[in-house]
Amino acid sequence: MGYPVFYSDKEAKNCMDSDEVVHRGLIDLFGDEAFIDNHLNKPFLAKKIFSDQSLIKKVNELVHPRVRARFEEWANEQSSSIIFNEAAILFETGAYKTFDAIILVTAPESLRIERVAHRDSISEVEVISRIKNQWSDEQKIPLANFIIDNDEKKGLLTQVEKIIEDLNVEISK
Repeated sequence: MGYPVFYSDKEAKNCMDSDEVVHRGLIDLFGDEAFIDNHLNKPFLAKKIFSDQSLIKKVNELVHPRVRARFEEWANEQSSSIIFNEAAILFETGAYKTFDAIILVTAPESLRIERVAHRDSISEVEVISRIKNQWSDEQKIPLANFIIDNDEKKGLLTQVEKIIEDLNVEISK
């Protein structure tokens, strides 16, 4: 719809590959196997991270401050009246507290599992392991200003247009 969007997950992957502090931190945590030919060894890290809560916390503490800093730089460069920050673990990192409004996209868990397994070419068991490390929709819903139901039944565009309209009304007040 023409509004700028910052993709936190993409930036986190960029940080893990190219940010020297993050790169070194991942090697300190996981050893040289964390990278293959200077690129993140995603299967190795996923297997390690999603089976150990303490490792998830350590990786988040290493990566997310860098991602937040990059978002701030990016946000300051924007001239749009509305900008968006797409992030899978916005609530878990506490970053949700820094935004003017939160849009939560929900979907039935079975559909989410199917989509992620297909997108990432991983098993449903691996997806479930990842989901267990995220807040539930029940925890997130009270903190969200808007909710988009992505259940393949309701029209997404209609929901998004209504939210954009509401956001623009808030801005004009």
